Amino acid sequence: MGDFENKEREEVFSKKVRAGKRTYFFDVKATRSDDYYVTITESKKRFEDGQFIKHKIFLYKEDFEKFAEGLKDVVEYIKSNQEVVEKRYEPNFEDAGYSEDNKVAQRDDFSF
Repeated sequence: MGDFENKEREEVFSKKVRAGKRTYFFDVKATRSDDYYVTITESKKRFEDGQFIKHKIFLYKEDFEKFAEGLKDVVEYIKSNQEVVEKRYEPNFEDAGYSEDNKVAQRDDFSF
């Protein structure tokens, strides 16, 4: 039964995004019937005890368009109604896109 349970949550693709004190994980997983879905996990370290607190949501393919539309709408609202100050984060050596040779961190474009 172990193989059956592993297949239910088979990870197909993963993207880690570090943003200051938080890390976000975007994971594509496959169900038993090989349908893909997305899990979005926020991980933040608690200062009091050093424990990582994680929050996770599951996003299924039938909801992708509505989810993306809703996210786009709220991001546009914030950009239109409040000045967005870009925070500069120190590059992390483990992040993809960081080049040790020239000490430059390449940025992902997450504009909507």
